[in-house]
Amino acid sequence: MGLTSSWRVPETARRTSRGGATIVRTETPAENDLVIVLTYYAPYVSGLTNVARDVAEGLAARGWRVCVVASKHEPSLPNDEVINGVRVVRAPVLAKVGKGTIGINLTRLALREMRRSRVANLHLPLIEASLLTRFAPIPVVSTYHCDVSLPPGLVNAAQREMVDRASKGGLRRSASTVVTSEDYARESRLWLQIAPHMVAIPPPCLPVPEASPTYRRGDGFHVGFLGRLVEEKGVEHLVDAFLALDDPDARLLIGGDHSRIAGGSVVDRVRAHAGDDPRIELLGFVPDDRLGEFYASIDAFALPSINAFEAFGIVQVVGMLAGVPALVSDLPGVRLPVERTGFGRIVPPGDVPALRDGLAALRDTPPDPAAGRAAAAASFSVESVLDAYEAVFTKAAG
Repeated sequence: MGLTSSWRVPETARRTSRGGATIVRTETPAENDLVIVLTYYAPYVSGLTNVARDVAEGLAARGWRVCVVASKHEPSLPNDEVINGVRVVRAPVLAKVGKGTIGINLTRLALREMRRSRVANLHLPLIEASLLTRFAPIPVVSTYHCDVSLPPGLVNAAQREMVDRASKGGLRRSASTVVTSEDYARESRLWLQIAPHMVAIPPPCLPVPEASPTYRRGDGFHVGFLGRLVEEKGVEHLVDAFLALDDPDARLLIGGDHSRIAGGSVVDRVRAHAGDDPRIELLGFVPDDRLGEFYASIDAFALPSINAFEAFGIVQVVGMLAGVPALVSDLPGVRLPVERTGFGRIVPPGDVPALRDGLAALRDTPPDPAAGRAAAAASFSVESVLDAYEAVFTKAAG
């Protein structure tokens, strides 16, 4: 259930006095229990977007009235629609800069929906965070996903500083700050702002249904990667490690969008490293209804991230829930699922020989899939995550 029984109140009249005059104000029930604000929302695909979507839809299924305010990152998207029980309001974009968007309507629409809601949840990094928390008429819970990481350059440095300042202001004025793990938060540039009101809640990791291994190409060892083909993912290092494995029967399946990526894709770099090796296949975007087929087709999942922009890696836990062990970089937050479950291997980021050796170990001595699946389910169930978010939102709203 949502907060309907304790939050919705009948319309009442309240009398106040100002300068000797009596003013009668009519209070009406809020239209939303929760408003979620972020830059990119579905159908855009990223770890941050998926967390916001899964929390929104999960709470809506529990009876919460949820509204999402996001940028209209594709002109063809409707301004207002309902997706799986969640009302989505999109603000037109004036321009895109790096991984962010520019437009005044997001702030205006978010404040409008806040006035109709009981509690707000901002997903950071968000350039509007400081302004929104300054003028928010309701309590705000911020979910801080990760520090912004951009290539070197004066423009990118300025953009990073602007986003960090906005996040700092937003975090200081938030009732609570949700992070995916304390492991990551302690290494963040914004730890001093995160720490006072931190609550660690892992992202919801939805299991995929059992499916046929339609992406499989033979009986050899199959390695999979799934995610946006961007700088911080380190996919070219995985390609180099796979090639060094020198296994003619092995296959590397790389799934992920590279055509509509905020900040640009590194697909050309990945292709250059792969060369014309027929064992490496770029699958492109893998839709949700085929994720079960993808995970059923691989023997190990690799997340070779190279910097702290990656704060958790939901895709590795989804793989664990499907019985697939993970090879991940030794980065704050990213290493947590393997540390907690023991279902996989942890290697230094960007270390090709270590990645090669990790792949060989998972191939030659694969861990027990049933035990790994059970450990992942015990630590990262969707219901426990939604319970935790529900408690944070309820407490913030008083």
